[in-house]
Amino acid sequence: MKPKANAHDTICVHLRACEEALLDPAVRRDGARVAALLAEDFEEFGSSGQVWSREQILELLAMEEYRQPAMEDFKCHWIADGAVLVTYRTVRTEPQSEQKSIALRSSIWIEESGEWRMRFHQGTKSL
Repeated sequence: MKPKANAHDTICVHLRACEEALLDPAVRRDGARVAALLAEDFEEFGSSGQVWSREQILELLAMEEYRQPAMEDFKCHWIADGAVLVTYRTVRTEPQSEQKSIALRSSIWIEESGEWRMRFHQGTKSL
């Protein structure tokens, strides 16, 4: 059941902030902060075609070199009681070449014990 408009808007603002946090290099290196945002059974289909578990993502993010991309066209779709699909595009510009790298992103967020956790994420390279 979709919540009333004000509650829906509040949840969408919160989930956007969570997605933005997961794009922040400082948050990505903080395993406790990332773990708090991911469901225990989290799974990611990466733009490389690799499938990642929660544990693999926590290990990977702790060691990665990462430049934060811009987030564009954020949308929030209520798909079931306590489940929201968010979609957006990330754009990263390489400093030396000015070449843009664009990815389409989607995440499923579920409410667990009053907290929102990401259950699934997929990134798809775009032209």
